[in-house]
Amino acid sequence: MGTPAFNLHAFRAAQRAAPLSDFARELFAGLSLDARSISPKFFYDVEGSALFDRICELPEYYPTRTELRILTECAGEIAAQIGPDAEIIEFGAGSLTKVRLLLDALESPRRYVPIDISGAHLEAAAERLRADYPRLAVQPVVADYTMPLVLPPAREKGAGQRVGFFPGSTLGNFSPDEALAFLQLAHRLLRGGGLLLGVDLVKDPALLHAAYNDAQGVTAAFNLNLLRRANAELGTDFDLAGFTHAAFYNSPLRRIEMHLVSRRVQEVMLDGQRFRFEEGETLHTENSHKFTVEGLRALAVKAGFRPTAVWTDPERLFSVHWLQAPAAQ
Repeated sequence: MGTPAFNLHAFRAAQRAAPLSDFARELFAGLSLDARSISPKFFYDVEGSALFDRICELPEYYPTRTELRILTECAGEIAAQIGPDAEIIEFGAGSLTKVRLLLDALESPRRYVPIDISGAHLEAAAERLRADYPRLAVQPVVADYTMPLVLPPAREKGAGQRVGFFPGSTLGNFSPDEALAFLQLAHRLLRGGGLLLGVDLVKDPALLHAAYNDAQGVTAAFNLNLLRRANAELGTDFDLAGFTHAAFYNSPLRRIEMHLVSRRVQEVMLDGQRFRFEEGETLHTENSHKFTVEGLRALAVKAGFRPTAVWTDPERLFSVHWLQAPAAQ
């Protein structure tokens, strides 16, 4: 039996009955698709953010430690590109771990603006950063950084560059069209400055498989937490034991795909409508696209940036790019 078509009448009736959160709206729409999916941005409630922090410390999960190594070893060269008195805007800031390496390397950074969708997690991390960097103006913004943003006004005339920081290969979670749209948005925000961007590289699929299927099961718990969050916040009745984590490398599309697979025939209620899952049917929760250095630079040029320096580890597992955003003519 196929997945039912999107029921627009039922969806609009539900909207009239009560305002839905972004999470509810997107989950309702995603469950109504033939190929069911939900944005990975909804992973990051407080529990999901904590689980992701644990993922970053796993022995199989090379991206975090490799990017940290690059940022540490190349800090001086990166700081030279950014210059003194900079304002740093971090997209999807999370626990604010990597930016500390950047702040320590920079000459008198003026202000730091972390942007994240998880408000409680962001504010707690920002408080810790303020305590450690008392001379730095820290102004967190709770927002979806893929949408149009209202940032604090630029600092006084004569301040350094406004620099975006987007580590962790989060760009890979977007579709190719979404990645281009984000880079175009970032280019508009950062004119006259630049973007420091970390992206994961194409590599042996065995390394990728291990990174997203860790032996401790933390990534599986992170994936399943999305259903727990839906039950807690939206009143759904997902049976967490009825779904299992699956992640695999789709080589033609150069991406890891992460899914929640239904173990049996079952139904889930959301906002008055039941959605049937067949055994083996999946909810697609994340893509993680992998890049080549040349491919990323070409994408950046298309978005209006001027790529200059790029740093990689010796094994070329990961890359960090400095993308200049020329001022408007």
